[in-house]
Amino acid sequence: MNSKRPISVTIIAILYLAVGITGSIGHGREALMARPFPTDAIWIELTEFAAIVCGAFMLRGQNWARWLAVAWIALHVGISIFHPLRELAIHVVFLVLIAWILFRPGAAHYFRNAEAT
Repeated sequence: MNSKRPISVTIIAILYLAVGITGSIGHGREALMARPFPTDAIWIELTEFAAIVCGAFMLRGQNWARWLAVAWIALHVGISIFHPLRELAIHVVFLVLIAWILFRPGAAHYFRNAEAT
């Protein structure tokens, strides 16, 4: 039985794809132009790639991708602890909102049914 993907999951997945792609392009350009090459650029690109993976596989209904998506934004909350309070608050709001959307009954049903097929 195939479950229809909730529009909220589609929106979150597309946002992850957009953030991952634009972030990768933007940070990649900065890193390539910087001299010497910033070693943290590799970690930044890996997190951007993780966002792309989250988005792509949430669209395919992979349950692990929604968990990775929540872990990805939780990482940003952790990093934001060292930034201004406003940035931390914004990331916390995103974390709560994304987790709430991805674990609501309709989304849970979609991911459970997609994994079963």
